[in-house]
Amino acid sequence: MKPLEKLLKKPGSHLPARPSAAPGPAPGHGSAPAARRQSLSRPSASPEEPAGPAGPQPGGEGRWLELRPPEAPLRSPDDPSPGGDRDREPPSPEPPPAARCCCGCGPPAPAPPERLLAALLERLPAGGAHGRGCGAESLLDDIVLTHSLFLPTERFLQQLHQHFVLAVGSPPQRWEEGVGLRRKRAVLAVLLHFLETYKGLLQEEESAGKVIKELYLLIMKDTSLYHDLEDEILKLHQLVETVELRVADETPPPNKQVKPLFRHFRRIDSCLQTRVAFRGSDEIFCRVYMPDHSYVTIRSRLSASVQDILASVTEKLQYSEEQSAREDALILVTMASSGEKAVLQPSEECVFTTLGINSHLFACTRDTFDSLVPLPEEIQVVPGDTEIHRAEPEEIANHLTAFHWELFRCIHELEFVDYVFHGERGRRETANLELLLQRCSEVQHWVGTELLLCESLGKRAHLLKKLIKIAAICKQNQDMLSFYAIVIGLNNAAISRLRLTWEKLPGKFKNLFRKFENLTDPCRNHKTYREVLAKMKPPLIPFLPLILKDLTFLHEGSKTLVDGLVNVEKLHCIAEKVRTIRKYRSRPLCLDPDGPPGQLQTKAYVRQLRVIDNQNLLFELSYKLEPGGQ
Repeated sequence: MKPLEKLLKKPGSHLPARPSAAPGPAPGHGSAPAARRQSLSRPSASPEEPAGPAGPQPGGEGRWLELRPPEAPLRSPDDPSPGGDRDREPPSPEPPPAARCCCGCGPPAPAPPERLLAALLERLPAGGAHGRGCGAESLLDDIVLTHSLFLPTERFLQQLHQHFVLAVGSPPQRWEEGVGLRRKRAVLAVLLHFLETYKGLLQEEESAGKVIKELYLLIMKDTSLYHDLEDEILKLHQLVETVELRVADETPPPNKQVKPLFRHFRRIDSCLQTRVAFRGSDEIFCRVYMPDHSYVTIRSRLSASVQDILASVTEKLQYSEEQSAREDALILVTMASSGEKAVLQPSEECVFTTLGINSHLFACTRDTFDSLVPLPEEIQVVPGDTEIHRAEPEEIANHLTAFHWELFRCIHELEFVDYVFHGERGRRETANLELLLQRCSEVQHWVGTELLLCESLGKRAHLLKKLIKIAAICKQNQDMLSFYAIVIGLNNAAISRLRLTWEKLPGKFKNLFRKFENLTDPCRNHKTYREVLAKMKPPLIPFLPLILKDLTFLHEGSKTLVDGLVNVEKLHCIAEKVRTIRKYRSRPLCLDPDGPPGQLQTKAYVRQLRVIDNQNLLFELSYKLEPGGQ
């Protein structure tokens, strides 16, 4: 199964046996597989249809959000479903050719990368004559959103600068009278749209900031030529001031505030703050542990490389230069709660936002690598009532939606392009998207953790009913990310095997959960979910992994350059997908979960979930609650 198919294939649709890593069988088990709740919306597998793999692999269901590069060519977008011919949706008809707008703008022709910007400038009007949805306006947005696929941002801006300089000087012989002025106005329109789209991302682009400032000064010298574009000039001035462009020779601002990630130190005052977008230059505090579980706290840039992190750790530990140069030099290791560990390469960047839910950074020598063990508090299990047992389902669901909306709003729309296409900014500008993907996985494991730490059968069945209620309210809030995560969490093999718990669930909630399973069914390329999503109006929070899957199919399904010409149709399809993100966030979320002061405890609980992400440990707890022989 290809990685992206595994990502979106619903856990719990098969009947895996008890994993070998789980503790020994209880008396009376023998070697028979454990009984498990049959999926409420699927018939049992027939002898002719194998029930799937013998058991879940360690880290399998717990890593459902991880996106990896495809190991083999992906299916075309017309056949993305793992269900084969039985589940295949009829291919959609080819889109009709783009019609010409009232201004005479037809569909753009493929062009070399260096000519595409010139073709765009020729299409743009002199005084904003295009209407909403015009072909030239759409082409402008397509190129601004996707130009990094075929042209680096700095080169794109340099070409824009050159076109303006050419219009200022002696125009080419082929230009008619007044073409130079129209070209300068077109450059102004492109620059305005570029600044409006990129905004905060430009704070990380020193070379791009220098080109923009030079072009801005040239435009401001010619303000007398733009009598009918005074609003655009004013907007340009405001945008340049707002984005705070960085130039290489400028000194950074002193006393820059340190931003907390939403799992750092689990401080209540930090988790209650409204989330703000992270940028690569932002500084954070982070703990780096030693083999004896002591730690040092370092202050580092979010985009810092492994080499930079180790330099800070070495300085904290007061390692001498001679020690660092010898064989006992430190290496940086990621350690998961399951004991899985990996050595990070010195050139890797942005490691903080790619850590797992309960993963930590360890600094050790190569001799002590094999002796590393997870932190005790990450594998400690303390059953007992938590806030979810005391709070109402509406409170939990509304706080989930409010928090995820904050995180969703922090994601720049271009992060989706960079995440899938590995753009020039790379992972240092996808931190906000990665944090929300981690949060989605965290909610999934939170569902299983809370249920498996509830030892009483009656109380566990009541909690199961409450979680289904929370999923229903999240769907009503149009928070499809939380909805999906909860449903997938309830379909975790360690949860779905709790037959006695599911039998005590009232029939009304069994029917409701059956509908939820149908809605999250991946058959026919998630057809049911897509139809429901299409009927929703903003604001809404979509299931982000599906958007990333669609973008990956667009990327793998066609080339960006064909015979040296830019595939403009591919750029348009990618930009259309990105514009759906813009549409989902086009209206503010009118949801205020903050009520009485007592709800601050619920808010802090929702924003700092304590979860078990070790699938083997979840199975161990599951078998203790309901041995397979029952």
